[in-house]
Amino acid sequence: MNRSKLILKYVLLDFLAALVAWGVFFVFRKCYVEGIFNPYYLRYVWSDSKLYLGLFFIPSFWIILHTLIGLYRSVYRKSRLKEFLQVLTTSILGVLVIFFTLLLDDEVSAYNSYYQSLAVLFTLHFFPTALFRMVLSSRIAHKIKRREIGFQTLLVGSGPRASAIYTELSTAPKSEGHFFQGYVNINGEIPNIKNLTRLGSKADIPQIIVDRGIQEVVIATEEYQKEDIADIIANLDGEKVVIRVIPNLYQHLAGMVKIGNVLGAVLIEIETNVLPPWQKFVKRSFDIVTSVLVLFLGLPFYILIGLMVKLGSKGPMFYTQERIGLGGQAFDIIKFRSMKVDAEAAGPQLSKEDDPRITGMGKFLRKTRVDEFPQFWNVLVGEMSLVGPRPERQFFIDQIVLKAPHYKRLQKIKPGITSWGQVKYGYAENVEEMVERLQYDLLYLENISLVLDLKILIYTVLIMAQGRGQ
Repeated sequence: MNRSKLILKYVLLDFLAALVAWGVFFVFRKCYVEGIFNPYYLRYVWSDSKLYLGLFFIPSFWIILHTLIGLYRSVYRKSRLKEFLQVLTTSILGVLVIFFTLLLDDEVSAYNSYYQSLAVLFTLHFFPTALFRMVLSSRIAHKIKRREIGFQTLLVGSGPRASAIYTELSTAPKSEGHFFQGYVNINGEIPNIKNLTRLGSKADIPQIIVDRGIQEVVIATEEYQKEDIADIIANLDGEKVVIRVIPNLYQHLAGMVKIGNVLGAVLIEIETNVLPPWQKFVKRSFDIVTSVLVLFLGLPFYILIGLMVKLGSKGPMFYTQERIGLGGQAFDIIKFRSMKVDAEAAGPQLSKEDDPRITGMGKFLRKTRVDEFPQFWNVLVGEMSLVGPRPERQFFIDQIVLKAPHYKRLQKIKPGITSWGQVKYGYAENVEEMVERLQYDLLYLENISLVLDLKILIYTVLIMAQGRGQ
């Protein structure tokens, strides 16, 4: 399957639909006068430069809007009803934006003409767009049902339930797109699956995904294996695969799942997209704008702080340290130095209350959290966000994962300058406290939204103003 080629088809069809819609609507605006179509005005349409500008910029606007809404994601796994509703919603939103930015100042003979323009533009745009998309999505759906295309699938489990779901999916008259590559044992149970290759155990799942190009994982455990579910999900965290489980596991994954299709095998899909595309765009835009303002407007203040850091103790103004961020990628975090230069001569250590390694100036910086301000540069370049779980060093992550394997879930999002865990718990002084603080970061991940980010930022500012940092 060529995902990029299919996305390009959707983009071209959307562009064509918007192009035709705007062209016809432009003619309608110019020639539909006082309730009748007057072809006399056509001579003025073709010489109007606004027509040709609109034929480029209006379709481009629709492509951007569709991208933000997420219409180009999961192009091979589309629910046609959901897509129809998304196109309907997007069309209403886009038409309103165009109306209030481009059409509201049109000269009209009656107020009802505004409603007429809205209705015509919506009709001209929505129906071709929905039709083109429905035709293309239906073609893809039919190819999947006929097993012409599908997804490389790994079955997790080898007991009776795994055997039953494999048989149902592989022999169904209409395929759901599963091309099974093999299965893995969960905890050494005797295989109960015929005609399918054993690829390893649950610990081998990440490597199997890479070696076999796995796109989808179906988890089918027995009732006595429910304690293994957390380990399996932890192994799959960070992997770019669709995860489905059989329905009787729903109670063990409450809040993390959504129902799949209706007519085929009943599977439940674990939701891995933490934010809709438009919210990701808004969050990233807010990060960039805020970082630019804070770095630019605060420059004189940072120079003063830097000089005070240097005068307060020997060493550089700034302190950099390798941390682990989105997708497990390492980056260098930047802070104003608040400790002595040789603070970690004996190896990695967490700071504690009344830590003798902290300088006099460093105590003020930490209380007010001013030492974190250089991290706005990390935010600006895309390594961090304003709000997100605090990034840790690999040395401590290795210890945390031994006690809480689900820590890896936090690597689904960018780390932040401030976090729910930071606001509610503060700095951790040992691994046990880091694990305890983890619950707040996981709650943030499960409830992430722009509104929650705003609340965390407000509380962070209050903590800074009151000097309650550590």
